[in-house]
Amino acid sequence: MQEANKPRELFDRERRRHFRDRAFFRTKGKDFIGQIMADEILDRLSLVKRDFKKCLLIGQAGHQLASALKNKGIETVTADSAYASVNATHGIQCDEDRLPFADYSFDLVVNVGTLDSVNDLPGALVLTRRILEPDGLLLASFIGAESFTTLKSLLMEAEGNRVAPHIHPQIDIRTVGDLVSRVGLTLPVIDSDGLDLAYREFNKLIDDIRDIGGSNALNGNIRPLPRTIYKRAKELFQNQADAEGRVAEHIELVNICAWAPHPDQPTPARRGSGQVSLKTALNKPTV
Repeated sequence: MQEANKPRELFDRERRRHFRDRAFFRTKGKDFIGQIMADEILDRLSLVKRDFKKCLLIGQAGHQLASALKNKGIETVTADSAYASVNATHGIQCDEDRLPFADYSFDLVVNVGTLDSVNDLPGALVLTRRILEPDGLLLASFIGAESFTTLKSLLMEAEGNRVAPHIHPQIDIRTVGDLVSRVGLTLPVIDSDGLDLAYREFNKLIDDIRDIGGSNALNGNIRPLPRTIYKRAKELFQNQADAEGRVAEHIELVNICAWAPHPDQPTPARRGSGQVSLKTALNKPTV
Protein backbone atom coordinates (compact mmCIF):
# COMPACT_ATOMS: atom_id res chain seq x y z
CA MET A 1 0.00 0.00 0.00
CA GLN A 2 1.37 3.40 -0.99
CA GLU A 3 2.18 5.55 2.05
CA ALA A 4 0.53 8.96 2.27
CA ASN A 5 2.62 11.82 0.83
CA LYS A 6 5.24 9.34 -0.43
CA PRO A 7 5.92 9.76 -4.16
CA ARG A 8 5.09 6.78 -6.31
CA GLU A 9 8.18 4.91 -7.42
CA LEU A 10 8.81 4.62 -11.14
CA PHE A 11 9.90 0.97 -11.01
CA ASP A 12 8.25 -2.00 -9.36
CA ARG A 13 11.06 -3.40 -7.19
CA GLU A 14 9.75 -6.98 -7.21
CA ARG A 15 9.23 -6.95 -10.96
CA ARG A 16 12.73 -5.57 -11.47
CA ARG A 17 14.20 -8.32 -9.28
CA HIS A 18 12.27 -10.94 -11.23
CA PHE A 19 13.61 -9.71 -14.57
CA ARG A 20 17.16 -9.53 -13.23
CA ASP A 21 16.88 -13.05 -11.84
CA ARG A 22 15.62 -14.25 -15.22
CA ALA A 23 18.52 -12.48 -16.93
CA PHE A 24 21.05 -14.22 -14.71
CA PHE A 25 19.49 -17.63 -15.29
CA ARG A 26 19.75 -16.95 -19.03
CA THR A 27 23.34 -15.68 -19.12
CA LYS A 28 25.07 -16.45 -15.79
CA GLY A 29 26.18 -12.82 -15.78
CA LYS A 30 27.85 -13.04 -19.21
CA ASP A 31 25.48 -11.07 -21.43
CA PHE A 32 27.50 -9.46 -24.18
CA ILE A 33 26.32 -5.87 -23.57
CA GLY A 34 27.21 -6.16 -19.90
CA GLN A 35 30.62 -7.57 -20.81
CA ILE A 36 31.31 -4.57 -23.05
CA MET A 37 30.52 -2.27 -20.12
CA ALA A 38 32.67 -4.36 -17.77
CA ASP A 39 35.61 -4.32 -20.19
CA GLU A 40 35.34 -0.55 -20.52
CA ILE A 41 35.42 -0.15 -16.75
CA LEU A 42 38.50 -2.37 -16.51
CA ASP A 43 40.23 -0.28 -19.18
CA ARG A 44 39.49 2.91 -17.26
CA LEU A 45 40.60 1.40 -13.98
CA SER A 46 43.92 0.45 -15.57
CA LEU A 47 44.58 4.15 -16.24
CA VAL A 48 44.26 5.09 -12.56
CA LYS A 49 47.73 5.18 -11.02
CA ARG A 50 46.90 4.09 -7.49
CA ASP A 51 46.18 0.90 -5.59
CA PHE A 52 42.72 -0.04 -4.32
CA LYS A 53 42.07 -2.42 -1.45
CA LYS A 54 38.32 -3.06 -1.26
CA CYS A 55 35.65 -2.78 -3.95
CA LEU A 56 31.88 -2.95 -3.96
CA LEU A 57 30.88 -4.48 -7.29
CA ILE A 58 27.23 -3.90 -8.25
CA GLY A 59 25.56 -5.62 -11.20
CA GLN A 60 25.36 -9.05 -12.76
CA ALA A 61 28.01 -8.48 -15.42
CA GLY A 62 30.49 -8.03 -12.61
CA HIS A 63 31.11 -11.76 -12.17
CA GLN A 64 34.11 -11.80 -14.49
CA LEU A 65 35.12 -8.39 -13.20
CA ALA A 66 35.42 -9.88 -9.72
CA SER A 67 38.12 -12.26 -10.94
CA ALA A 68 39.99 -9.47 -12.68
CA LEU A 69 39.88 -7.32 -9.54
CA LYS A 70 41.05 -10.24 -7.42
CA ASN A 71 44.03 -10.62 -9.73
CA LYS A 72 44.83 -6.97 -8.98
CA GLY A 73 44.80 -7.76 -5.27
CA ILE A 74 41.47 -5.99 -4.63
CA GLU A 75 39.05 -7.57 -2.16
CA THR A 76 35.58 -7.54 -3.73
CA VAL A 77 32.05 -7.60 -2.31
CA THR A 78 29.30 -8.23 -4.88
CA ALA A 79 25.79 -6.78 -4.71
CA ASP A 80 22.66 -6.86 -6.86
CA SER A 81 18.94 -6.33 -6.38
CA ALA A 82 18.23 -9.91 -7.55
CA TYR A 83 18.90 -13.07 -5.59
CA ALA A 84 20.34 -15.39 -8.25
CA SER A 85 23.36 -13.26 -9.04
CA VAL A 86 24.52 -12.62 -5.48
CA ASN A 87 23.78 -16.20 -4.45
CA ALA A 88 26.28 -17.37 -7.06
CA THR A 89 28.98 -15.06 -5.67
CA HIS A 90 28.02 -15.14 -1.97
CA GLY A 91 27.22 -11.44 -2.19
CA ILE A 92 24.63 -9.06 -0.74
CA GLN A 93 21.13 -8.69 -2.14
CA CYS A 94 20.11 -5.03 -2.00
CA ASP A 95 18.80 -2.21 -4.14
CA GLU A 96 21.25 0.47 -5.24
CA ASP A 97 19.28 3.19 -3.46
CA ARG A 98 19.19 1.12 -0.24
CA LEU A 99 22.81 0.08 0.19
CA PRO A 100 23.27 -1.47 3.66
CA PHE A 101 26.97 -0.65 4.08
CA ALA A 102 28.63 1.59 6.64
CA ASP A 103 30.16 4.91 5.65
CA TYR A 104 33.70 4.72 4.26
CA SER A 105 33.54 0.93 3.71
CA PHE A 106 35.15 0.88 0.25
CA ASP A 107 37.79 2.76 -1.68
CA LEU A 108 36.31 1.63 -5.02
CA VAL A 109 32.70 1.19 -6.18
CA VAL A 110 31.99 -0.32 -9.59
CA ASN A 111 28.45 -0.33 -10.96
CA VAL A 112 27.71 -2.23 -14.18
CA GLY A 113 24.38 -1.74 -15.95
CA THR A 114 21.97 -0.89 -13.13
CA LEU A 115 21.74 2.88 -12.65
CA ASP A 116 19.29 3.39 -15.53
CA SER A 117 16.57 1.43 -13.70
CA VAL A 118 17.02 2.42 -10.04
CA ASN A 119 14.08 4.21 -8.43
CA ASP A 120 16.05 6.90 -6.61
CA LEU A 121 19.11 7.70 -8.72
CA PRO A 122 20.16 10.75 -6.64
CA GLY A 123 19.79 8.64 -3.50
CA ALA A 124 21.86 5.83 -5.01
CA LEU A 125 24.65 8.29 -5.85
CA VAL A 126 24.51 9.86 -2.37
CA LEU A 127 24.83 6.42 -0.75
CA THR A 128 27.71 5.58 -3.08
CA ARG A 129 29.51 8.74 -2.00
CA ARG A 130 28.89 7.93 1.67
CA ILE A 131 30.25 4.37 1.52
CA LEU A 132 33.37 5.51 -0.35
CA GLU A 133 36.44 6.44 1.63
CA PRO A 134 37.69 10.00 1.04
CA ASP A 135 39.35 10.03 -2.38
CA GLY A 136 37.59 6.76 -3.24
CA LEU A 137 36.60 6.13 -6.85
CA LEU A 138 33.25 5.42 -8.52
CA LEU A 139 33.27 3.78 -11.96
CA ALA A 140 29.92 3.04 -13.55
CA SER A 141 28.42 2.24 -16.93
CA PHE A 142 24.79 1.91 -18.00
CA ILE A 143 22.51 2.19 -21.01
CA GLY A 144 21.63 5.79 -21.86
CA ALA A 145 18.71 7.64 -23.40
CA GLU A 146 19.92 7.41 -27.01
CA SER A 147 19.39 3.64 -27.10
CA PHE A 148 17.12 1.23 -28.98
CA THR A 149 15.82 3.94 -31.28
CA THR A 150 14.96 1.41 -33.99
CA LEU A 151 13.00 -0.83 -31.63
CA LYS A 152 11.13 2.10 -30.11
CA SER A 153 10.05 3.38 -33.52
CA LEU A 154 8.98 -0.10 -34.65
CA LEU A 155 6.81 -0.63 -31.57
CA MET A 156 5.20 2.80 -31.91
CA GLU A 157 4.38 2.15 -35.56
CA ALA A 158 3.08 -1.35 -34.81
CA GLU A 159 0.77 -0.13 -32.05
CA GLY A 160 -0.61 2.84 -33.97
CA ASN A 161 -2.74 5.03 -31.71
CA ARG A 162 -2.66 2.54 -28.80
CA VAL A 163 0.95 3.09 -27.77
CA ALA A 164 1.95 1.67 -24.38
CA PRO A 165 5.36 1.78 -22.63
CA HIS A 166 7.48 -1.32 -23.24
CA ILE A 167 10.97 0.10 -22.62
CA HIS A 168 11.47 2.16 -19.49
CA PRO A 169 12.54 5.81 -19.73
CA GLN A 170 16.31 6.12 -19.89
CA ILE A 171 18.63 8.80 -18.56
CA ASP A 172 20.12 11.66 -20.52
CA ILE A 173 23.87 12.07 -20.15
CA ARG A 174 23.53 15.75 -19.13
CA THR A 175 21.17 14.78 -16.31
CA VAL A 176 23.69 12.26 -15.02
CA GLY A 177 26.47 14.85 -15.06
CA ASP A 178 24.37 17.31 -13.08
CA LEU A 179 23.40 14.66 -10.51
CA VAL A 180 26.94 13.43 -9.97
CA SER A 181 28.13 16.95 -9.15
CA ARG A 182 25.06 17.77 -7.06
CA VAL A 183 25.50 14.81 -4.69
CA GLY A 184 29.03 15.89 -3.84
CA LEU A 185 31.18 13.61 -5.96
CA THR A 186 34.21 15.44 -7.33
CA LEU A 187 36.33 15.53 -10.49
CA PRO A 188 33.50 13.93 -12.52
CA VAL A 189 34.04 12.69 -16.05
CA ILE A 190 30.82 11.68 -17.79
CA ASP A 191 30.95 10.44 -21.36
CA SER A 192 29.26 7.95 -23.66
CA ASP A 193 30.16 5.35 -26.24
CA GLY A 194 27.96 4.39 -29.16
CA LEU A 195 27.41 0.69 -29.78
CA ASP A 196 26.09 0.11 -33.31
CA LEU A 197 24.71 -3.38 -33.82
CA ALA A 198 23.15 -5.25 -36.74
CA TYR A 199 20.45 -7.85 -36.23
CA ARG A 200 19.10 -10.42 -38.65
CA GLU A 201 16.30 -11.49 -36.31
CA PHE A 202 13.84 -9.40 -34.31
CA ASN A 203 13.77 -12.08 -31.60
CA LYS A 204 17.54 -11.78 -31.06
CA LEU A 205 17.19 -8.07 -30.35
CA ILE A 206 14.49 -8.78 -27.77
CA ASP A 207 16.62 -11.55 -26.24
CA ASP A 208 19.58 -9.20 -25.81
CA ILE A 209 17.36 -6.76 -23.92
CA ARG A 210 16.06 -9.55 -21.68
CA ASP A 211 19.62 -10.73 -21.06
CA ILE A 212 20.46 -7.41 -19.37
CA GLY A 213 17.28 -7.45 -17.28
CA GLY A 214 15.88 -4.71 -19.50
CA SER A 215 12.26 -5.88 -19.66
CA ASN A 216 9.54 -3.46 -18.60
CA ALA A 217 9.70 -3.12 -14.81
CA LEU A 218 7.63 0.06 -14.60
CA ASN A 219 5.17 0.38 -11.75
CA GLY A 220 1.45 -0.07 -12.30
CA ASN A 221 -0.58 -2.32 -14.56
CA ILE A 222 1.73 -3.24 -17.43
CA ARG A 223 0.01 -4.48 -20.56
CA PRO A 224 2.03 -7.28 -22.18
CA LEU A 225 2.79 -6.79 -25.84
CA PRO A 226 -0.14 -8.42 -27.70
CA ARG A 227 0.80 -11.24 -30.05
CA THR A 228 -0.62 -9.35 -33.02
CA ILE A 229 1.50 -6.27 -32.23
CA TYR A 230 4.59 -8.42 -31.77
CA LYS A 231 3.99 -10.05 -35.14
CA ARG A 232 3.47 -6.66 -36.78
CA ALA A 233 6.70 -5.32 -35.23
CA LYS A 234 8.58 -8.32 -36.62
CA GLU A 235 7.19 -7.62 -40.08
CA LEU A 236 8.23 -3.97 -39.86
CA PHE A 237 11.66 -5.09 -38.67
CA GLN A 238 12.14 -7.30 -41.73
CA ASN A 239 10.94 -4.50 -44.01
CA GLN A 240 13.82 -2.35 -42.73
CA ALA A 241 16.48 -4.97 -43.45
CA ASP A 242 19.33 -4.04 -45.75
CA ALA A 243 20.54 -6.09 -48.72
CA GLU A 244 22.24 -8.53 -46.35
CA GLY A 245 19.11 -8.96 -44.24
CA ARG A 246 20.33 -6.90 -41.29
CA VAL A 247 18.65 -4.12 -39.31
CA ALA A 248 20.74 -1.50 -37.50
CA GLU A 249 20.21 -0.75 -33.80
CA HIS A 250 22.06 1.73 -31.62
CA ILE A 251 22.90 1.53 -27.92
CA GLU A 252 24.39 4.40 -25.94
CA LEU A 253 26.63 3.37 -23.05
CA VAL A 254 27.03 6.15 -20.48
CA ASN A 255 30.20 6.03 -18.36
CA ILE A 256 30.80 7.71 -15.01
CA CYS A 257 34.14 8.35 -13.33
CA ALA A 258 34.01 10.40 -10.12
CA TRP A 259 35.70 10.62 -6.74
CA ALA A 260 34.66 11.01 -3.13
CA PRO A 261 35.83 14.38 -1.80
CA HIS A 262 39.28 14.72 -0.25
CA PRO A 263 41.18 17.89 0.81
CA ASP A 264 44.23 17.00 -1.30
CA GLN A 265 42.30 16.76 -4.57
CA PRO A 266 42.89 19.49 -7.17
CA THR A 267 40.13 22.09 -7.26
CA PRO A 268 38.93 24.32 -10.09
CA ALA A 269 40.25 27.87 -10.06
CA ARG A 270 37.96 30.43 -8.47
CA ARG A 271 35.68 32.07 -11.02
CA GLY A 272 37.09 35.44 -12.09
CA SER A 273 40.63 34.64 -10.94
CA GLY A 274 42.05 34.26 -14.45
CA GLN A 275 44.66 36.78 -15.57
CA VAL A 276 44.20 36.31 -19.33
CA SER A 277 40.89 36.71 -21.16
CA LEU A 278 39.55 33.90 -23.30
CA LYS A 279 39.51 36.29 -26.28
CA THR A 280 43.22 37.00 -25.86
CA ALA A 281 44.04 33.32 -25.49
CA LEU A 282 42.11 32.39 -28.64
CA ASN A 283 43.76 35.18 -30.63
CA LYS A 284 47.29 34.18 -29.57
CA PRO A 285 49.45 34.06 -32.73
CA THR A 286 51.00 30.75 -33.69
CA VAL A 287 54.76 30.42 -34.13
